[in-house]
Amino acid sequence: MTDKVSSEIVGKWLKGWCLSREVSFPVSYKSGFHVTVGDEKQKERFVFPELNDDFFKLANSIIEPWIYLKVSVSPDEFIHKIPERWKLQPQGYMMTCFHPMNFPEISLAEGYHLEFSEYNTTFVVRILAENGDQASIGRVSLIDDIAVYDRIITEKNHQRKGLATFLLKELEKIALSKGVTNNLLVATEEGKLLYETLGWKLYCLHTSVVIPAED
Repeated sequence: MTDKVSSEIVGKWLKGWCLSREVSFPVSYKSGFHVTVGDEKQKERFVFPELNDDFFKLANSIIEPWIYLKVSVSPDEFIHKIPERWKLQPQGYMMTCFHPMNFPEISLAEGYHLEFSEYNTTFVVRILAENGDQASIGRVSLIDDIAVYDRIITEKNHQRKGLATFLLKELEKIALSKGVTNNLLVATEEGKLLYETLGWKLYCLHTSVVIPAED
């Protein structure tokens, strides 16, 4: 894990995330970034490469639900220093792979086929079962010299068949065909284990808090 988180790398990842989600690019907000997301349960997000007064001032001033604060540090460094209305979300992990991934010899499991689509500079790969159900899906967004992988999902009843690995290989083929070899993503706890086997390295923590709406 890096000692000093690069604002440039975080910003490029966030731009790729915005391309994938089809929302406006981030704008600078003091030492971090701000994105208007517009979802019912994620209205906005503020992303900070480092923990500082900008983060704490926002945490103290915001009372509206569904505005996310995200920062590249462990929650232990701030969670007891912000108002209790903020609720910690599952831990995220920003990861890098600045070389081709290390794939095992793998072929698509029998009974599945691929489907490709794209929008903006985001490329989508779907793996479909014989009955047409979506078994796995993932996206890669190309921004500058970076490929940002996003929303890599395999449905529960199609897991443990190597679909996610095959999907990532197909997404990487697209990035490589465009001359992009620097890869970024934010992984869940479960996804992190898969990416590490493919040669990804932990870059920094990606910790999120939000004020949920009252029932």
